[in-house]
Amino acid sequence: MSDCKHIYISKIGGHEGEDICLKGWLYGKRSSGKLHFLQVRDGTGIIQAVVFKGDVSEEVFATAGKISQESSIEVYGTVKEDKRSHIGYEIAVKDLKLVSEASEYPITHKEHGVAFLLENRHLWLRSPKQLAILKIRHQIIKSVRDYFNNNDFLLVDAPIFTPAACEGTTNLFETEYFDEKAYLTQSGQLYMEAAAMAFGKVYCFGPVFRAEKSKTRRHLTEFWMVEPEMAYYDLKMDMDLAEDFIEYIVQSVVKHNRKDLELLERDISKLENIKKPFPRITYDEAIEILKQKGKEIEWGEDFGGDEETAISENFDRPVMIHRYPTKCKAFYMKQDPENQDLALCVDVIAPEGYGEVIGGGQREDDCDALLEKIKEHNLPQEAFEWYLDLRKYGSVPHAGFGLGIERTVAWLCGLHHVRETIPFPRMMERIRP
Repeated sequence: MSDCKHIYISKIGGHEGEDICLKGWLYGKRSSGKLHFLQVRDGTGIIQAVVFKGDVSEEVFATAGKISQESSIEVYGTVKEDKRSHIGYEIAVKDLKLVSEASEYPITHKEHGVAFLLENRHLWLRSPKQLAILKIRHQIIKSVRDYFNNNDFLLVDAPIFTPAACEGTTNLFETEYFDEKAYLTQSGQLYMEAAAMAFGKVYCFGPVFRAEKSKTRRHLTEFWMVEPEMAYYDLKMDMDLAEDFIEYIVQSVVKHNRKDLELLERDISKLENIKKPFPRITYDEAIEILKQKGKEIEWGEDFGGDEETAISENFDRPVMIHRYPTKCKAFYMKQDPENQDLALCVDVIAPEGYGEVIGGGQREDDCDALLEKIKEHNLPQEAFEWYLDLRKYGSVPHAGFGLGIERTVAWLCGLHHVRETIPFPRMMERIRP
């Protein structure tokens, strides 16, 4: 049987009646007299392989009966239709090869605590739920790239080491860089502004780092973010793009990952409803919503997770909150010419309590105004001389935003905590495995 063609489970439907080879791992097993029912996974799916005593040698039948969970195996047999199977097919086994026998597997088919599962994250990844989550993450990332590539954006890679922070160094990881200090980036935005002045419409996509001492369900110390930046864009154009972008991502997942969403028991109808236009409210209107709900908040304060959740309860799709007070936003945000106390910025809050998934806005394009803000925020001017140059050599109105991949995955998958949205989460109390 060694000359059988190797087929992945995801492609099994095109080989009914053929003899094929599966290469994977034993996910589960049960036996009944002269039959062994092996659940085999290969990373693309799980299929049942039926070992009938009359179809195989005594040695193969005995091996099938004693194989331990997660042993690596090669299965040779015939693809047969099975309407009871969730994928519609099973394998009638003719031969089986034990590649490597697994030791006693620590993650059994029973409930385990989250702490235990995180300690064994390298093995937890093998479960069907984790596969579904990461397949959805894969589709989100593919959709991100497809959207920008199809809309004439240029991918520009931003550096990981930076000499200064976008918003101060309080929440940055500091590292030695030969004879000077450097920081792990918290955003590629400033570099994308430089790229936008060169290429018009650009985006970067990569890991970013925040040394926030936060243990909430929405925070990681290392996560992935996509950041588009556009020359000749104002706040409204920025919001229009963000709205269109989110709809594209969500509907791509609904189209391509329905089975994964069903496995996660996600209410798909709520995702199907994510269509533009999204509601747009001002910061002042958001404050009124919070006060109506009995929340104590002063004008000028930024919104935390509880406030974002309370606001999102009023809407069945993402809500765009714009024009926050200048004092609670970063130095690079442009002030509203009609009210200098407000910034031309926007946060997009996901429904169902998943919090902010996008933050962005129009950037300050006047050199003198930007220099004044750098001084107001007590930032080192010398670190931003290159950034000021962008306003000296052909400055134009420009805008952009950042979307966090992990929060988006959590929202679309219906997960309570972002720790399951990335293969190996990094949190305040966790850097292993």
